[in-house]
Order: sequence, then C-alpha cells, then structure tokens
Amino acid sequence: MNFSARYSHKSSQVSGLGGSLRAAALILLLGVLAACSQPEDWMIEGSAMGTSYTIRISHPSTDFTRDELATMLAAEIERVEALMSTYRPESELSQFNASDSTDWVHVSEDTAIVVATAQEISRLTDGAFDITVGPLVDIWGFGPRLDVNGRPSDEEIAEALSHVGYQKLDVRQDPPGLRKSDPSLHVDLSAIAKGYGVDRAAQVLTEHGINDYMVEIGGDLKAAGYNREGNPWRIAVERPIPGDRALLEVVAVEDMAIATSGDYRNFFMQDGVLYSHTLNSRTGRPVSHKIASVSVRARSAMLADGWATALLAMGEKGLGIAEEQEIAALMVERDGDALHEKSSKNW
Repeated sequence: MNFSARYSHKSSQVSGLGGSLRAAALILLLGVLAACSQPEDWMIEGSAMGTSYTIRISHPSTDFTRDELATMLAAEIERVEALMSTYRPESELSQFNASDSTDWVHVSEDTAIVVATAQEISRLTDGAFDITVGPLVDIWGFGPRLDVNGRPSDEEIAEALSHVGYQKLDVRQDPPGLRKSDPSLHVDLSAIAKGYGVDRAAQVLTEHGINDYMVEIGGDLKAAGYNREGNPWRIAVERPIPGDRALLEVVAVEDMAIATSGDYRNFFMQDGVLYSHTLNSRTGRPVSHKIASVSVRARSAMLADGWATALLAMGEKGLGIAEEQEIAALMVERDGDALHEKSSKNW
C-alpha cells in the first residue's frame, strides 16, 4: 500500500506543500486562549507550501523584533519548499524528477535527509509508504497536474504502476545524492517534507534562544516548552468526519511533534464512489479500509508526518507495526456512522 498526498492534505488545523486544499485534523486548542492572546505572546502567521502556517511563542526573546523573527522563519520555510515542492518546476526535486539520468544526482543535505527517512519508513512498512508514487498521484489528480478529471483508466494505472517502487530509488548522505534505476521514476515528498519544514522552523527558534513555542504548517505540528500559563501546549484531534470540526481527543504536547493523516479532507466522488488521496502502491488505486484517520506523536514532525501516512495506508494492519516500532499512534476506525478509537501502548 502507499500514500499519495498533495502538499496540503495532511492534517491538523491551523492548516499545506503544493496543493490548495487545507488539511485539518489537529487544531491548536484556543480554549486556553487566555494565554495566547495576551500582548506578551507572539503569533506569526503566513502562507507557504500550498497552505498556511501558524507559530506561537509564549516567552519571546527581546534580542530581536517579531517582524525580524517572522522574516527568518518565512525564509527557512521557503527554502524547504524551494527544494522539495513538486509544484515548482525549478525545485531541486522537480529537476530530479524531470531528469532521465540513472546516475547519481547531487542534491542538498536537506533533501537527502528527508528521502533517507522516507526510504527507511518504506523498508519498515514493506512499501506501504512509498515516495515514488508520483506517477499515481498525478493520474489521480492529487498532484500538480491540472488536466486530470475523474478516475483514470485501467491502462493509465498500469502504466503509472510500472514506474513505481521505492527499491528503484537510492539515496546517499556523503556526498548527498539521489539515483533512480527507472528514468521515469517520479518522487513525491508531500507526505513528509511539510513535517521537515516544521522541524526546520522550530530549529530557527531554538537557535535564537526561544524555548517555548508551537510551530504548525498545514496540520503538522511541533511544540516545545510551555504556554504562557506554564502548561504544556494542548492540541485537539478532530473527529474524521467530512465537513465537521468536532473534537475527538485533547493531547498535551511537550517537546514533541504530532501529525494526523485522514481520508476525509482530500478526495473526490465519482458515480457514488469516494476516492481518497491515499493510494495503494500495489494496486495503483485508493486504499479501501475502515481506518479513517491516524494521529502520530514523534520526536520530529518529519517522522510524525511520514508515519501518520504510512499507518493510514496500512489500514487495520497499521496498529501492529505501530506496536512493533514503538510508535505512539491513535487510529480511528469508521464503522458506518460510528467511529471507534484504538491506540498503541505508547500513545
């Protein structure tokens, strides 16, 4: 099984790399808002990666202004997007995808780190997570192509599948580089690069002496320290219901990242059938199982982002791999109109 995801359909609210859809499955609890709305707190907002971002700082430094910090954060998020977006023809990743060379291609250290992490998740999930699903993402209309309308033909699916497989992609760290064995291989980092953007923005804050913050990009989130009231940041996980914003569970996040992937924000209907953006890399078609959403806590937003997608792609089998890999995961199963929660012991 596998994922496909437009750079914006991963989950959490406050807001996406590539697409215009706004993923929403985690909402920063603004109920304890008293703290967040006081003048002493800083909130920085902007648009990037096909979505919006929100950064909250509860004890800002006096060494620089909020505008100066906002400029630094925007520049770092833009740098990651410029490297890894499939929506920008000039990006490092798009240039690699466009090349038909099967030799090593030099890439940035950042891109090599993200690809190496994705490849490790692919290995641990036996390909349930696979960043080479770019051709499938495109023909199903979840990528940058604008000429897709509805379900692709069986012939189109078969052709795209022939160029998919994480084993066809190599990555090295020193010197950083990528190599593909299939000239038509197309890498899509939309299910993991946004999390990396969160981690990089958080690193900017840490390097400037800020230790109490919450960084969110398109639903992927990382928090450190405490809010203004001296408590851990509190995040609300949404119920996976299309068009609804109901609360499922509240999670305290302290020096941790969290991301949610779901089937209820990015999909299309055709002939009464719902086609989700999460794709099975073996069949080339959207997954069909009862798991509606998966939330993951991890030490980095990149890992939370990737594993949330991987476990969703695995469906009911995802909980087993979460236990095996000691991943903190919350899975929501849809049974008709009813929702049932189940979680790994680390959740």
